[in-house]
Amino acid sequence: MAVKDRDRFSTATRLRLLGEQTAARVYRSQTKRQARRSRLTGRAALLALVLCSMVVALAYPMRQYVSQRAQIADLQREQQQARQRVEQLRDLKARWQDDSYAEQQIRRRLHYVLPGETGYVVVDPGAAKQSRADLRAAHRPWYANVWDGVDKSDASDQ
Repeated sequence: MAVKDRDRFSTATRLRLLGEQTAARVYRSQTKRQARRSRLTGRAALLALVLCSMVVALAYPMRQYVSQRAQIADLQREQQQARQRVEQLRDLKARWQDDSYAEQQIRRRLHYVLPGETGYVVVDPGAAKQSRADLRAAHRPWYANVWDGVDKSDASDQ
């Protein structure tokens, strides 16, 4: 035992034990550092920062671009509709230049007849029902009729 005790207190043994303990601490700290170490390196963080700043810098111009493209598409659609309406009006004007079409429309819309002809007017049954409703309105006070007119005009706006 004296040899083991002497080895335990010898300088070489103590240095060897001290080196082993230090190596074990270094190894433990490296493994802890590697476990704690994030995958986000400085370059990756810089790249993420640059990408975020690019997105922020380009967000407003891209939004403006998209909204302006939508506005252009709307205006082009309105222009196309206006052109179609102009063509319809030109066709209508050309039809009204024809005397037979004008006479036909005058007879149909204004119920004109030529001398010697007999004019007939066909009454719509739905119109008779509507006139009966007007008769019911005559038996009510005038302010009720006014209020109903306001309600009807308000309902037609919606």
